[in-house]
Order: sequence, then structure tokens, then C-alpha cells
Amino acid sequence: MENLSKQNQAYVNISLLAINIIAFIYLEFTGSTEDTQFMVSHGAMYAPLVIEGGQYYRLLTSIFMHFGINHIMNNMLILFILGDNLERALGHIKYLLFYLICGIGANVVSLMVNISNYRNVVSAGASGAIFGVIGGLLYAVVINRGQLEDLSTRQLVVVIACSLYFGFTSTGVDNTAHVAGLCFGILMGVIMYRRPKRSVHVGR
Repeated sequence: MENLSKQNQAYVNISLLAINIIAFIYLEFTGSTEDTQFMVSHGAMYAPLVIEGGQYYRLLTSIFMHFGINHIMNNMLILFILGDNLERALGHIKYLLFYLICGIGANVVSLMVNISNYRNVVSAGASGAIFGVIGGLLYAVVINRGQLEDLSTRQLVVVIACSLYFGFTSTGVDNTAHVAGLCFGILMGVIMYRRPKRSVHVGR
């Protein structure tokens, strides 16, 4: 029973929360997370530096950076509420890979769209990865007949609808990364998640 309890603890999700918060505190103490130039100098996404400068590490570092207290609070609240469910469904290592792939994938799509539209914007945040988590959970809930632990299909659809609505009705939001993250999450859910087999008890 003790081993099962340890396996069910979401160590990776807790670590991701901690990294994001520590990174935010560090950036606030050394400058300002609302200063665009400062954020670029510390690893935020900026297309010219990624494409022309070859600074591809920004596809990863920007996932752990946030613009201001409201930005990180909103993202970390969603990750805290939903991330542990997906980690238990996938397992620790798969969940970490899932999170990073969704975050980086969302950044790549956002980068390509910005370049095609001749926009040089600065972006950062865990939103792409978090939308990936929501997408992965949506897939897992659907194939579990509408219920996974305490989550239902309806709850996740409401979260997705509200999140996308607020994103598209707000300024300075990378909606491309949100939608891309959601799509990557569903795709990665199909690849990584397997519904647990129900144990069959045979009477004697």
C-alpha cells in the first residue's frame, strides 16, 4: 500500500511547478519579468535570435519564463490542478517527455506562424505545455468513457473553451501556441497513453 502511494505522487509535476516558480523569483530579483528586453536577454522566444542566431535553446528556456505575477499564477494554478492527474495516468518519465514535447512543439508552431506573418514578437510561458496537458487529459478521459479519476469530459471541455476564449479576447497572448499545445497534447495522448486493463477475478 505504501509503494502504491509513492507511485501515485506526482513528483515530476511538483518539480515543474518548483522550477517555474524559482525561475520567476530569480528573474524578478535580477531584473523585471515585465521588461521585454530583459526577458529576451534571459531566454525568451524571439524569432530572429532563434532562426538567424541559431539560439534554439530558447524553444526550451521560454517554457519556464513568465511575464509578471498574474501570468505565472494563472499557469501554475492550472498545472497544479490538472498536471498530477496526467502524471499518474502516464507515469513519471512519460509525463516529463510529454510536457516538454508539447511545450517545445507549441513554440515551434508559434515561431513558424510568426515568421510567415512577418511578426517578430517576444513570447514566453508554460501555456503551450499546459494546453498540451489539457489535451492529453481530454484524450485519456474520452477513451475512459468520460471519466478519469475526478475529471470528466465536460469539465475539460469547459476549461478548454474558457481558456481559449480568454486568450482570443485578450491582448498580448500567444494563441497559436495555445492551440498548437492542445493539438500536440491530444496527439501525444494517442501515442503515449494506454487505458489500464481491468483485472478479471475468476471464482473457484
